[in-house]
Amino acid sequence: MEKGVSMFLVTVLLFGCLLWPAPLPLLLTLVPCKTFVLQPKILTDAKADDFFFSGLDKPGNTSNRQGSNVTAVNVDKLVGLNTLGISVARIDFAPYCLNPPHTNDVIVVLEGTLYVGFVTSNTDNHLFTKVLNKGDVFVFLVGLIHFQWNMGNTDALVFAALNSHNPSVITIANVVFGANPPINCDVLSKAFLVDKNVINYLEKQFK
Repeated sequence: MEKGVSMFLVTVLLFGCLLWPAPLPLLLTLVPCKTFVLQPKILTDAKADDFFFSGLDKPGNTSNRQGSNVTAVNVDKLVGLNTLGISVARIDFAPYCLNPPHTNDVIVVLEGTLYVGFVTSNTDNHLFTKVLNKGDVFVFLVGLIHFQWNMGNTDALVFAALNSHNPSVITIANVVFGANPPINCDVLSKAFLVDKNVINYLEKQFK
């Protein structure tokens, strides 16, 4: 596991350079409300714990419909990430389970075998896929829908680097069929070229 974590840290550093090409010249003031004011030095009330997080060694709970769990380390959990434009996450997969189509990250596989892919934008809609094994790295291009599926009969573990200190997660099916209030059924029926009964059924799955 130490080897895997080392590989992950190297990957974060490499991709961090790509995602944030010019380092922020000023350090930040830390305040409880998670807003920030730029200052030329860290204030004296900053603590080492503001730049520290512990717990990514602990598996996430995968007993849900998708069989996966994302443990995110963002600015809400690690204040020192503020303004750095990067965060990390641990993703656990039960056998044959999925991190459903969403947007935006770089992953390193530490355990298991995953089938991953992303789709380019209209009108090409080209699907790029790869089977990843332990030690493999895959990057998903910014803004493109992608997925990760554990195709093995054992648990899988992935670490991800993301290009925001507070990234949002846009899971496509949840957004479209679980919107609150619901998107007009006529809109979805025409968009997906299916009967309204199909849309109603799909929406019920996300309530």
